[in-house]
Amino acid sequence: MTKTVSDLVVERLTAWGVERVFGYSGDGIDGVMGALRRAGKPHFVQARHEEMAAFMAVGHAKYTGGVGVCLSTQGPGATHLLTGLYDAKLDSKPVVAIVGQQVSTVLGSAYQQEIDLVRLFGDVCAQFTQTAYTAEQVPMLLDKAFRIALATRSPTCVVLPHDVQTAPAPDPSAHTHGVVMTSPGLRPARVVPYEEDIRAAADVLGAGERVAILVGQGAYGAAEEIVELAGRLGAGVAASLLGKPVLHEGLPFHTGVMGHLGTTASAELMRGCDTLLIIGSNDPWTEFYPAPGQARAVQIDIDGRRLGVRYPIETMLLGDARETLRALLAAVEPRDDRGWREQVESWVRRWHEIAEARAARQADPVNPQQVIRSLSGRLPADAQVSVDVGSVTYWYARHLRLPRGVPAHLSSTLASMGSALPYGLAAKLAAPHRPLVALAGDGAMQMSGLAELITVAARWRDWVDPRFVVCVLDNGDLAEVSWEQRETEGEPRFDTSQRLPRVPYADWAESLGLRGIQVSAPDEVEPAWNAALAADRPVLIDAVVDPAVPLLPPLQAYEKIKPMYAGLAAERGALARRAEEHLRSERADEGYDDPDQT
Repeated sequence: MTKTVSDLVVERLTAWGVERVFGYSGDGIDGVMGALRRAGKPHFVQARHEEMAAFMAVGHAKYTGGVGVCLSTQGPGATHLLTGLYDAKLDSKPVVAIVGQQVSTVLGSAYQQEIDLVRLFGDVCAQFTQTAYTAEQVPMLLDKAFRIALATRSPTCVVLPHDVQTAPAPDPSAHTHGVVMTSPGLRPARVVPYEEDIRAAADVLGAGERVAILVGQGAYGAAEEIVELAGRLGAGVAASLLGKPVLHEGLPFHTGVMGHLGTTASAELMRGCDTLLIIGSNDPWTEFYPAPGQARAVQIDIDGRRLGVRYPIETMLLGDARETLRALLAAVEPRDDRGWREQVESWVRRWHEIAEARAARQADPVNPQQVIRSLSGRLPADAQVSVDVGSVTYWYARHLRLPRGVPAHLSSTLASMGSALPYGLAAKLAAPHRPLVALAGDGAMQMSGLAELITVAARWRDWVDPRFVVCVLDNGDLAEVSWEQRETEGEPRFDTSQRLPRVPYADWAESLGLRGIQVSAPDEVEPAWNAALAADRPVLIDAVVDPAVPLLPPLQAYEKIKPMYAGLAAERGALARRAEEHLRSERADEGYDDPDQT
């Protein structure tokens, strides 16, 4: 059989180290699908929907550190990729999308499923989107797509018209005008700031009396250096949501996640510091940073576009987090005064007391905070965690303590529902010997998780370790938006938009040959986790939880919380009254005595 351009595409993917491609077939990409079949590698992973395939590619990039690859046909297949690719763009992950297209001769004729794909992907894959019009272009375009995705930590796209896919492969030894020959491969470089910038940053940090360190996903791999620097400076450490897994939260000076869904200890840290060091974070919750002018600030980031965009920065350090921190350690002198560190540790102890009390508080029927907090201490040391968007994100951020080395990822900046299952599948396929726990709300499960559970059912028998635990917080409500309607608008919950239909999640899992466990009482929570983590197959835990538990931002003045009370006061029924009681109790945990609204 004559070697085609599609065979060349598959060879190039292998040359770039791609082990699996996530996607969904269609006539516009049949040439590449045939080449994948003939080669037998990379392995093709069929998702239930192209959006989920793109999320899987992002998950692969997040859990492995490599490039995720997704594939689709033209038209609706291409448009379905967009959400997952925007997730990659906003969370700065390298993904390459390979998209089919109608034959070149009909482009511009308003042909069936014809879309201007370069224009479609022009924003989400802004760093590189190109259509191949000749066979000779294809190797060069693929090499550029991978190299730019890695260099810019962003998604890129190559569009392949069907006639180009099936054309004979070009002569690899051609040496002629107008044909560009390229090579696969890119090794990262060691990037360190200039010595004078290191010294300037060390002077700022050394002059501070109350230093706070904010750790983001860009600090992965630098945990030891962060702990040592925090020790020298007597600093407290907070994390962005994406930075939560970087450092173990059992450290007595780790205040936990910062921001709207963060901890009281992190809020205290940011309010009280006079110096701020930001490491690899682009956290958008700027109202939870120190007030402008309160703190002198130093920022470390490998991407110069991220420097100085969230807080006024005095010294910007462009470089790898680990290498830059090592250089800083050589320039920062240890200090003897431990007063600030002791204050931070007292805030951390107080937060743990608050969190424990909140999780133990009675709810109807089960407190969602208890469900997630009960997983702490039970997670296997080699586990991986995926998290969806919604109220479950709050409870993950505040209550789940990850063992050292356990990765956890979610759609953070885009904050797209439906990421937990595809992320979890990508993580499991990359490391089938490691147990996986996926945390999701019922809204996300109904949006896409029920469908992607079919993929879990189709693949689990191939895994060395079959444990894939999906925990669904089942409250019959789009809870995060319900609380946002109250908090930001002062409006009552809009039942028509917020109420979810009841779904027998555990029964659905059982119908797929998995195991389903329903939890509807507090004393059933811990046994459910124990059973799921010891099972011989994937398990879905349907935890029926209370939507009345508030999503309360930490340490807010009464005027900021007053709209929540106003929204609840306009609601009728037991749920609203119960939510008022929970809100008042959690505010009291933080030392507030809010006026009675009645």
